[in-house]
Formats: sequence, C-alpha cells, structure tokens
Amino acid sequence: MNANKRRRRWWPRSVRARAALAAALTAAIVLTGMGWWVHQEVYRQSLSVAEEKARNDLFALVDQLKQGDVPGPRRSAPYEVVATGRATAVASGGGMEAFDRSAGHVLPSPPALSAPVPEMTDGWDYAYRPLRIPDRPDYDSGSGQDLAGRTYRVLYNDIWAGQLTPEQAAALGVHPDATLRAYVVLVPDTSEEIAAAIDDMLLRAGLAGLLLIGAVAYFTVRIALRPVEAVRRLTASVTDPRERVTVPATAHEITALADTINATLQRLDHAAAQQRRFVADAAHELRSPLTTLLTSLEVALAYPERTDWPATATTAARQTRRLQALAEDLLLLARLDTGAPTTDPETIDLSALASQLSGQHLLSARKLDLICVGTGPAYVRGDRDQLERLLRNLLDNAARHAAHRVQVTVRGEDEQVVVTVHDDGPGVPAEDAERIFERFVRLDDARSRDQGGTGLGLAIARDLAHRHGGTLTLVAGDGDGGGACFELRLPQAPAPDGDPAHDADTALGPDPDPNPDSDPDPDPNPDSDPDAVSNPDSDPDRTPDPNYDRDPAAVPAPYPDPAPTPAPDPK
Repeated sequence: MNANKRRRRWWPRSVRARAALAAALTAAIVLTGMGWWVHQEVYRQSLSVAEEKARNDLFALVDQLKQGDVPGPRRSAPYEVVATGRATAVASGGGMEAFDRSAGHVLPSPPALSAPVPEMTDGWDYAYRPLRIPDRPDYDSGSGQDLAGRTYRVLYNDIWAGQLTPEQAAALGVHPDATLRAYVVLVPDTSEEIAAAIDDMLLRAGLAGLLLIGAVAYFTVRIALRPVEAVRRLTASVTDPRERVTVPATAHEITALADTINATLQRLDHAAAQQRRFVADAAHELRSPLTTLLTSLEVALAYPERTDWPATATTAARQTRRLQALAEDLLLLARLDTGAPTTDPETIDLSALASQLSGQHLLSARKLDLICVGTGPAYVRGDRDQLERLLRNLLDNAARHAAHRVQVTVRGEDEQVVVTVHDDGPGVPAEDAERIFERFVRLDDARSRDQGGTGLGLAIARDLAHRHGGTLTLVAGDGDGGGACFELRLPQAPAPDGDPAHDADTALGPDPDPNPDSDPDPDPNPDSDPDAVSNPDSDPDRTPDPNYDRDPAAVPAPYPDPAPTPAPDPK
C-alpha cells in the first residue's frame, strides 16, 4: 500500500487539479497529432513546390541546349549538363560549380542515342532518380550549401545532338552524334527549413494553448463545484434526519445531487422513525406479559396462604412462553433484517408441506373446516424450516379470523408456485391491505390481546417470502364467501432427480394423526397470540426450535387461571 501511495504521489488529489491535468493531457495528445499532420502536410507541399521549380529549371536548360546556348552558372537549383564522349561537364551551376570542372563531371554520363528522344504531346516529359553526390577532394562549397556526400532526387532529360546543327553542337563542345543529359538536383533543404519553422511555431502555440486549456479547465471546474461544496457543508451540518439541504434553483446535476441527498435523509428519517416505533411497540408488547407475570407473583407472595400455587405457576408459565415466543419472533426479524445467511437451500414439495401442516394444525375451539387442495407436486428451493413457518403463520392467521372454513390451494402458474390461503372471515379493508404486513400492526377489530397477539406473524411471513425470491400479497378471494385471501408466489424449481411425479403421501391427503388416542383440548387461554404459530406438541418441557413459531397460548394449561385473591380484611 505504501508503494502504491509513493507511486501515485505525483497524481493530484484535488478534483480541480485532476480535471485541469486531464484536459491538458487530452489537449496535448490532440495538439501533437495535429502538429504531426501539419508538419507532414507543410513538408509535402513545400517539397512539391520545390519539385515544380526544379522541373521548370530543367525545361529551361533543355530549351537553351536545343538552341546551342551554354547555360550560365547562376541558377536557383543545382544542375549539371554532361555528354557522351566528353570527360568534363558541358555546364554546371546552382552549387554544382563548386566541383572543379577540370576534374571531370560529377553525375554519370547518359547512354548513347541514335535518334531523337520522343516527346510527350505537352512537351513536359522528364525522368527522375535518386543519386548520391560524391564527396570529392576537389569540392569546395565555400559559403554555399553543402551537396557532397548526400543522396538527392535528381530530375533529368536527354537531348540527341543530331537534332542540332553542326554550329550549335560545336558551340556546346560536343560531337554531332553525342547525347546530352541535363541534370537538376531537387534539394529539400528549403522544405525542411519551412517545416522546422512551422514546428517551432506550433510548439510555442501548443505550450501556450496547454497552459490556457489547463487554467480554463481548473477555474471552470472550480466554479462548477461551488454548489457541490455548499451542499457538502450543509450535509456535514445535518445532525437530525429530519433536516434537509437547500436545493439549487438551477436544474442541473447539482440539483439532482441535492434531491438525492434529501431523499436519502428522508429514508433515514423514515428508518429511524420506524426503528423508534418498533422499539416502542416491542417494549409495549413485552410489558403486557411481564406486568401480568409480575402481578400474579407479587400477589401470590403477599398472600401465600390464600394462593392457588399450581394455578399461579400455570399463569407464570403461560406468560413466560408468550415472552419466549415474542423474543424468538424479534430475533428472527433481526436476522432477516441483517440478511444473515441461512442453511443450504433444498428442493421442497410445497404441496406436500402444505398438506402436512394442514393435517397437523390445531384449530381453535370453534369448529372449522380446513381444506388443502393441490394439483400435484410443486417444488421450490429454500429453507424447509422457514417455509414451514411461513405457511404456519398464514394458517394461524386464517384460522383466527375464519367463521367456518379455511381453504389452502397449491398450484403451478407461469414457472411459479402459487399458494393461496382463503378464509371466510370478515376480511380486510382495502386501505389496510398493505398495513397489515407491518410489524406490530393489528386492526381495530382485533386489537384486544385476548383475541390477538403481537402482530408479527404476517410481517415475518412476508419477509420470509422475500428472502426466498417470492411475494406475499392480499388479493381478492374467489367466490362470494368474502373473507381474506393471501397469495404466496415463489419461483418454481425443477423436480429432484429420482423423485416420483407425485408423492404418495400427498395423493392420500393430509397426514393422519400419529397418536389417534390423544385428543388435544381446545385452547382455553384467551391470551393467545394471533400471529404466532401453534405447536402441536403440548409438552412444556420440550426445547423449542428457534426456527419454529411456538404459540405460547397453544399449549393447554393444566389448571385454570386463578381467581383474584381477595384483599385482606383490615380488621
């Protein structure tokens, strides 16, 4: 980490400096590419101009030679005229005269011709080739350009002396049948000088442009970040989620940032309020059984000789179980809120599980019909204990509010497993369709703790459905029976390898009672929890499963609640 910090120490931390540096680097890359293109284009254009000038000089030399005139040494481009049968140059100039003419010509002699060279229709025919100017001892550049030892592009044209009159050939100093060749050397020095001047100018302009672009980017970003700094200061000063930052009047990204911060503060405020409400509701729910337990014990201790101790112990055990169930519900909700990992998911036949729970469910003292209808195996992936608890909560809620009948239906639909639990009770008002899934929520007609519980059953059921990638909603029930209909949708899973198409136990219906001689008594305790799950095991000494929703009121009390102990006679 320290090495990375040392390597990145040169990189600025400020957003303004980073933006300016990034803009300068981008501009440098663009300007470098443009400069290279301009350099190549200027050099090509200037070289083309130099070649055009050298060609004009070549044609002028050819015209003079055809007239029998010897060209003078003053030329803008270096040239040399050589002929066959002649050791020295016919003429030279433009810098080629720096070679000693008596030492022989510099450029090679042409091949001998026996006829005139055919000309193009426009009369502008010439050839070119790269030639190296030899570095001879007789070369004296003086103050002129140094041509020796370098390779140049040379333009040339041939003339047959047979086209000339004997006088013209004699004036040129060649034989009447000789071949003359006029050379013009294309020197790129001027083009290179022009390109170098352009490069220097572009470099100066590019450096000035980079500084200007960096400065403009720096101050532009600085001005643009002023609203961000203002929002940051306001956000840093927020101590209460109910506070809000000021939204800038201009509609740009800073406005969106302020709106996002305000939305985040709104969610934090809502979460804090929900947490406060949850803590208050939990404390309120815990206080009721604690108060009952403490009162019964204090009265028993105050009047031990008048106390029915078995009944007092029964009441204390019932309230303790209620506290235990509430604590387990709160612990499960905490685990669901934190997203704690569960055991490895397994493939579960939800139809068989619903049928099994329907057969084992302990209904209330009222005679209710519980019907489970399945169209075949319905496989889902998940935790068996959590799915069992989800279905138990839905069954308990339906049994608590049903008038005569509860129906559970399991079917497959669009690669989903759909479970509906429908009761014929009073139903749920439309405005409370979502509120009933909130924690510690009980509607007005079930507000009494003699008929209702803590209000956590449906909240736990929905959280478990979401944890398994499904949904739990209140939908309109089928038929005219009214009541409430809860619909659970979970992703359908493929059938496990080796399993039959339909489990035999599911085809036979609900599981029979493993102990037909036992007749569970109806719940005599009016202090039952409406959202807790009934426990078919009535053994109070059994260790509860933390994933099993035990209803503290589902266990029949061996003794009735004690009658109120009369106050002592003051006399």
